[in-house]
Amino acid sequence: MKFNLIPVILTAATTSIVTMVTVSHFQQPKPYFEQAAPVNKSDARFANFAGLAGNAAAVSFENAAESSVKAVVHIKTTTNGRTVITNSNDMFSQLFGQRQYYIPPQSGSGSGVVISPDGYIVTNNHVVAEANEVTVTFNDRYTAQAKVIGADAATDIAVLKVDGDKNLPFMEFGNSDDVRLGQWVLAVGYPLSLDATVTAGIVSAKGRSLGINKTRSASAIESFIQTDAAVNPGNSGGALVSTSGQLIGINSAIASPTGSYAGYSYAIPANIVRKAVNDLMKYGSLQRGYLGIEFLDSRSENPELLAHLGLNKKDGVYAMDVTEKSGAAKAGILKGDFITQINGQPVNSPAEIQGLIARFQPGDNVSVRYIRDNKTFNVTVQLTNLNGTTEIVNAANSVKMFGATFRPLTDKEKAGYNVDGGIIVENIGNGVIAKQTQMHNGFIVTTINDRLMHTMNDFQIAISESKNLQIGGFYPKHEGMYYYGLNNVKAMNGQ
Repeated sequence: MKFNLIPVILTAATTSIVTMVTVSHFQQPKPYFEQAAPVNKSDARFANFAGLAGNAAAVSFENAAESSVKAVVHIKTTTNGRTVITNSNDMFSQLFGQRQYYIPPQSGSGSGVVISPDGYIVTNNHVVAEANEVTVTFNDRYTAQAKVIGADAATDIAVLKVDGDKNLPFMEFGNSDDVRLGQWVLAVGYPLSLDATVTAGIVSAKGRSLGINKTRSASAIESFIQTDAAVNPGNSGGALVSTSGQLIGINSAIASPTGSYAGYSYAIPANIVRKAVNDLMKYGSLQRGYLGIEFLDSRSENPELLAHLGLNKKDGVYAMDVTEKSGAAKAGILKGDFITQINGQPVNSPAEIQGLIARFQPGDNVSVRYIRDNKTFNVTVQLTNLNGTTEIVNAANSVKMFGATFRPLTDKEKAGYNVDGGIIVENIGNGVIAKQTQMHNGFIVTTINDRLMHTMNDFQIAISESKNLQIGGFYPKHEGMYYYGLNNVKAMNGQ
């Protein structure tokens, strides 16, 4: 018997059609690939990796690392042993004379950055401070003696010079104002006596103050760039580099309970470095401009004081005091005012103001916006130097301070007196020194508050650190050291 398949096929087909029609009647239409939203033509992209490759190249570190490591050098220092005389007024010293102790020879190391093809190098002041010999080793192992051209404790910047090669690899300064939170940076240096080392991180804060420079200068300038790039002892003076290969800072410090890297490192912004380098190369000392305002840092004060002064409800930086005859005083700024802008840039901490003012020199004008009694004022302030004048102070020229005139010893005088440096009093005058001491013309200052005086820059920094000074030195053709005390004296201070 033959089996006819045609009726079976027709029956199955009819049943399938009926089933599909029935299901579609009771169920909403639903495509197999769901589309959450209609495609916008402007969002369409070719399905290749061109976009991803472009993003990766934007944060590539290879070119910046390769170029910067050639311009970063290893600095080694040697300090000769010396005898130090303590300048104390305790009973022991009055009965038995000033005490002496011997400091043995010391060695240290750090990093530096070549900033010109003819051998100028920038590093930290604390890397080369009081060193008798400075040696620089380049990335290609070439080693040379370096001369300290100038150094400044307030900014913690020093400039060295290596003679010889006129075609050295060097780094160009970038604009540290363009640095943004979260951007990638490189730290390049010689940590822990290792060879040149490159680490990477991001900028985690700007305008930070640690108080670390105040151990060397009471008028310290601190407005650090904070990063999480690994920095260790030996990195000081090394480069903070943008991904484009520009120098945007000089690595200077770390925040650590152990002395080694613990997550945060700090660099001096390139704009402050550039100003300090130019001044040291041209004048031998930093030409720092002062507003003449002492500020209160609301971030470190107790909540009760902040509430009493109303600082917890106002923007800006509170003026704790304004120095008489300063640029700020002449412009009408008073104690209790809130400084909110410098040259159009908002400020909310003393460190931010320091970072902005540090770029100017005496005689420059800056615009200042401040709030008083809920009213906003805009004034122009002419910055002054430590003396309260607008004169440029050259390291080789005479300086008048506290009524007396001082100048650095000449090379011939240093050799004749067998000293490394010193400041001679040319004219006592009629000021504080004449009234408070028995000092005479011709006295050679070698220490102030135990700090050695080699240059006029050392002298200016020392007198800005304290209101009470103990000046040590000698008179030519007289034996022994002489000490004179000055109490409650005040040079130009504040920012």
